[in-house]
Amino acid sequence: MTETQTRTSGGVQSVDRAFELLELVADAGGEATLSQLAEVSGLPQPTIHRLLRTLISGGYVRQQPSRRYSLGPRLIRLGETASRVLGASARPHLTRLRDLTGETSNMAVLDGDQVVYVAQVPSPHAMRMFTEVGQRVDLHCTAVGKAVLATLPPAEVDRILSRITMSPRTTHTITDPAVIREEIDHIRELGYAQDDGEQEIGVRCFAVAIPDAPTRAALSISGPQARVSGLDMDAIIPMLEDAAASLGRDLNATN
Repeated sequence: MTETQTRTSGGVQSVDRAFELLELVADAGGEATLSQLAEVSGLPQPTIHRLLRTLISGGYVRQQPSRRYSLGPRLIRLGETASRVLGASARPHLTRLRDLTGETSNMAVLDGDQVVYVAQVPSPHAMRMFTEVGQRVDLHCTAVGKAVLATLPPAEVDRILSRITMSPRTTHTITDPAVIREEIDHIRELGYAQDDGEQEIGVRCFAVAIPDAPTRAALSISGPQARVSGLDMDAIIPMLEDAAASLGRDLNATN
């Protein structure tokens, strides 16, 4: 029996392994060496090399002149299409959340060392928060970014923080990795994250991770600081959590 005929957990083993390698390259920031992939995956280097050659021939992986492997251009179309589908699935949940809170509701997913907004339903207020769908934002200064970071194992958080430049977006931006780690621990305890003028002065956001989502993702509400600060957080956070749980169930049902 060939490797492609060998099945594990109802799937084709070589396909499972190929997707695992793509995920590991993404987790490494989009680029990794053969030895790094072998160390993390536990697979023999000849097996990894064979799978990578197949992925390279399909355009899903590229080999750099440095011999490092990076994600390939064919993944862009897949990612863009998946984002649109994900955004469409999220829209009814975001609309309900917007109607309940009166503020702009958003969904963002982890993409490399940033998060990207895949869906948004704007507030009916004339003064509101507006983030373009498809916009990428930093992890350390956004509620959605910090909510996603809090779902990752501490070792993975450390790897991400070691790679990113924690540049200040405002005077309120946290730029110390140690302080961010403390905040992530606090988010894990509370169950939600907030951005209080850290990404943009005058804007306040609250976010929760989407449980059981097929990718690391979060929902948030955002709006002018003065108006959002006046909301009843004892009511708002459960609304966010309910919307995230409902969306997570829908995404799992689709999968």
